Amino acid sequence: MRDFLPHDAAIKRNVENVLAELFKVWGYDEVITPTVEYMDTLTIDNKDTIDKHMFKFFDKNNRTLALRNEMTTSIARLVSSRMQDENLPLKLSYICKVYRYEQAQTGRQCEFYQAGVELMGNNDPSADAEIIALSIESMLKAGLNDFQVCMGQVAFINGLMQQWQLSDEEQKTLRSALERHDLVKLEKIADKTNLSAEDKNILKMLPMLHGKEEVLAKAKIFSNNEQSKKAIANLKTVYELLKSYGVEKYVVFDLGVIRDFTYYTGMVFEIYVPGLGCPLCGGGRYDNLLANFGNKCPATGFALGLERLMLALKKQGKSEQLVNGKDNYVAYAAGHYKEAIEKAVTLRMAGEVTELADKKQSFAEAELYCQTKGYMNLVYLA
Repeated sequence: MRDFLPHDAAIKRNVENVLAELFKVWGYDEVITPTVEYMDTLTIDNKDTIDKHMFKFFDKNNRTLALRNEMTTSIARLVSSRMQDENLPLKLSYICKVYRYEQAQTGRQCEFYQAGVELMGNNDPSADAEIIALSIESMLKAGLNDFQVCMGQVAFINGLMQQWQLSDEEQKTLRSALERHDLVKLEKIADKTNLSAEDKNILKMLPMLHGKEEVLAKAKIFSNNEQSKKAIANLKTVYELLKSYGVEKYVVFDLGVIRDFTYYTGMVFEIYVPGLGCPLCGGGRYDNLLANFGNKCPATGFALGLERLMLALKKQGKSEQLVNGKDNYVAYAAGHYKEAIEKAVTLRMAGEVTELADKKQSFAEAELYCQTKGYMNLVYLA
């Protein structure tokens, strides 16, 4: 876990403000869920994967509680239990802390901040296109201009695994290798299967299916099952809609992307920037999650890591523009304290960042303080 010193805290706050305003403009209402939830709620349909990454403890009745490790499941619980009578679709946003007990990663420690949106009640590709377009706009509004959206489809991979009749264990290890982009492990898995030489080569090639529309044509050739074919058609439809948003230049297809939560059922995506070897944003469609809480409802969404976004902004030289400038330092000689208060009040009412000296100073002392603290103007009353 980490402290944010004033400089980084100012950047973080401004990024949050930009994103909060953007989500609002796109029609997403903010929700806030508890930091602590029942363990069974947070691990529903995903216990084997994430249980080891949870901060767990017990309440006085010996019920297992945990710190939330992501927001999608908490919001699914909220919608299913308290918003089931709302008109659909529901468009919800959040900016909050989440917690994962794992080895610290680039731009992520055990406590980190996420911002994101969930669109619930729309199973059309238009919802997925809106989610991706909004994630791209989030990057641009924050100040990034060099990034890439890698879009895949979970149903495409699932269809191939069923086509090849892989065992549950083989499917599990295959997904793990794809999630981690572990090409060496993937090759070993392929070699151990009973697949034909041609299908083994296709399996090894999955992470290489990366590029523009020609990738879909290539994937379609060896998809001999209806599920994978529909998944490819879905990606093509989403991409055509992204052209209407005018953001298709940021998007490539990556059919090896499947994300690290088992609740995803369709389109998935991750956003990468040069020089940062981990995604700073990701999401996709999860049509079955809400049914686990008794409210069957299609859904799609994304989450972005604020620390990773800040790191990317720094690498691209864009973080300093998010630090608010300090306008005025009001200092005073002996006998001019009340005047100084009145001047500071006037400047603050005009919306200017203004610090009032806490004691009388000489002009030289005030000038030195003003420079070291980064104020643009010295107002000295004598």
